[in-house]
Amino acid sequence: MNIHRIGSMNVNPYQRQINKTEQAAKLTGKKDKVEISQAAKELQEASKLEAARQEKVEQLKQQVQAGTYTVDAKAVAESILNYYFNK
Repeated sequence: MNIHRIGSMNVNPYQRQINKTEQAAKLTGKKDKVEISQAAKELQEASKLEAARQEKVEQLKQQVQAGTYTVDAKAVAESILNYYFNK
């Protein structure tokens, strides 16, 4: 005679609950992590500087076209001297 125990195998509710909490802990323990490299941060800053530079170029173009652009000779001379003698 062959008797099959229907539904009585693996019926330890406490162990099943422990297994569920362990699986949930494993799933919540793994999180995505994003790190931005230093090079990417520098590129981001460079793009901000590029926008500011472009704005300044546009202002200078408008001044040249309007004839209101003037060169400060003293400031140019000082920057040349600083470049060559104060490296």
